[in-house]
Amino acid sequence: MTLKETSLLLLALYGGLFTFLLTGVGSLGVLFLKKNNPKVFSVSLGMAGGIMIAASFWSLLTPALEIAKETYTFPFIPVVIGFILGVFLLRVLDLAVPHLHFASLPNEQEGPKIPLKKSILILLAITIHNIPEGLAIGVSFGSVEENQALLAGAYNLTLGIGFQNIPEGLALSLALKHAGLSRIKSFLYGFLSALVEPIFSLTGAGATLISSYLLPYALSLAAGAMIFVTIEELLPEAQKFGNSDLASLGFGIGFLVMMILDTSLG
Repeated sequence: MTLKETSLLLLALYGGLFTFLLTGVGSLGVLFLKKNNPKVFSVSLGMAGGIMIAASFWSLLTPALEIAKETYTFPFIPVVIGFILGVFLLRVLDLAVPHLHFASLPNEQEGPKIPLKKSILILLAITIHNIPEGLAIGVSFGSVEENQALLAGAYNLTLGIGFQNIPEGLALSLALKHAGLSRIKSFLYGFLSALVEPIFSLTGAGATLISSYLLPYALSLAAGAMIFVTIEELLPEAQKFGNSDLASLGFGIGFLVMMILDTSLG
């Protein structure tokens, strides 16, 4: 392994650790807040969804197409294949892992109907959600091996995911507290739910560094997985808190913030 590859692996790991720590920052709120505020949740989760969608387009799909143009006669083919694989991967996890989204009722449990505590089901749901975020960070840093100009985009993607992890960590920890856990356990479990992010960021970077031919597939796979999670979980959860207008407003703000980061600073 070259020095540059080792450096990119370390950057991917640091990126995953950064977003992991910001989840902890959000989870800290459960130690101080006495009651939930549905309006804040709607705006926050809407913003998280906007960031995820914008990041999928400008930080993942656009670079995937640009890289594919250098190798493939029809560059959309590897991007389409990767995107479908990303959606398929998350759908399989959705069906295979018992989980419950934090704004859902107990009878809305998804996956195998295994009798587990509500807190565990909620924790599993957000852990599934964090996997594509880690992969996205990893493959974005791995793509820098092929094109040095993509480094700024990798940083921006990491920053955007980190920012959206703050309200997400808070929402998860409050949901765990509402499910019956103590404040301390709610904070710890909410924090640890994002531990998969540095693990999968390292995995994603390692996979893309194996061969440049895998880059468009990996980037679009991460995009497909993130878009699936956003549409299947984040936006419906934001709507369930009863403030659809605020959720839509938050989505617009998050989308524009991430777009400005990627197009102006990337």
